[in-house]
Amino acid sequence: MTPPFELYIALRYLLARRKQAFISLISVISTAGVSVGVMALLIALALMTGLQQELRERIVGSTAHVYVWKLGDEAALAEYELEIERLRAVPNVEAAAPVLLGKALVKTDVGEFFITVKGVVPKLERTVTEVAEAIQEGSFDALSDSGTGNLAGMVIGEGLALQLGAFVGDEVTVLTPQGTLSPMGIMPNARRFRVVGVYNLGLHEFDTGYGYVSLAVAQRLFARDGPDFIELKVQDMYAASQIARTITEMLGPDYLTQDWSEINRSLFSALWLEKMAISITIGLIVMVAALNIVASLILLVMEKSRDIAILKTMGATSRSITTIFMLQGVIVGLFGTVVGALGGLGVIQVLDHYQVIQLPTDVYQVAYVPFTLETLDFMVVIVAAVLVCFLATIYPSRQAARVDPAQALRYQ
Repeated sequence: MTPPFELYIALRYLLARRKQAFISLISVISTAGVSVGVMALLIALALMTGLQQELRERIVGSTAHVYVWKLGDEAALAEYELEIERLRAVPNVEAAAPVLLGKALVKTDVGEFFITVKGVVPKLERTVTEVAEAIQEGSFDALSDSGTGNLAGMVIGEGLALQLGAFVGDEVTVLTPQGTLSPMGIMPNARRFRVVGVYNLGLHEFDTGYGYVSLAVAQRLFARDGPDFIELKVQDMYAASQIARTITEMLGPDYLTQDWSEINRSLFSALWLEKMAISITIGLIVMVAALNIVASLILLVMEKSRDIAILKTMGATSRSITTIFMLQGVIVGLFGTVVGALGGLGVIQVLDHYQVIQLPTDVYQVAYVPFTLETLDFMVVIVAAVLVCFLATIYPSRQAARVDPAQALRYQ
């Protein structure tokens, strides 16, 4: 089966040596521009998508999907076992665990830092978050009221352990604002703990700013009658907001809820905005390449006006002439897009596999930039690049179709 003569002529114009080498150079530059634009756009999208997914997975793994408060006094959740049973009865809720939070100063001979003390029930906490799986040394289940040497146990993050110089088996002192009255005023309450575990969640905020103790210990430490709230794990993290509304509808307005997406909305909104801004900025490279395609085709039409006239006198229609020059621009765009896509995929694999781009964890929360390219993003870039290149061929092709054979051959 022979190809259409329009495709044959288009390929002949692209591959044959021309007297005007300048036009060929513009075509090469156009192809390179499309390739670079597509490759850069794919890498940028993979970077932002990977960063979003990594932060989302680590944040959700470190915290719960839904948080539930109950209006009333401090003892509203004192009987948290009954509240957990009510919440577990809500559709799509997998697990629930009570939590008590308080601020404290933890100190050793090496240093002292303000942290958030999180009182939990170990066997319930491991069903809601991934802290227990992130233990690098020691055991999360070792949290207890009276541990070795009658000291309560505490699990701390790896970053905090390095700053304090305290690891499994070492002792730390925790000071809380809830103190005792003395002639010198309110004296902070100081209590010694033994480090029974060190975890690494990969998030600077959690690895340096949290310490886990048992719920009973936390209640005495902060003089509370019960947990502050109950955290939930749901079947589908992306349906957390809907499940949070369902809890209020089923259990009544006394139950206040908040989901992970609402808490971190500003962070992910900023990341999405950065992704769009980078995509638009880098996408301009493809637009510049498209302008080069327009320039090369216009010059080609001027050079090949005699050929166009001959084709018309031989019976070629204006539509065929238009198709010839459109095919040239589309071939340039397709070739550049394919080369850019293959190059982009290769670079993404290398950058992700070897973790080339390292980040300061205290700023970006993660240690390196993961690269993840979604299928939808890949298809959108490919289709958009080819479409832009096609649109760039419309004007030169229409101009070629309007060439008057008589005028073009008059002085030949």
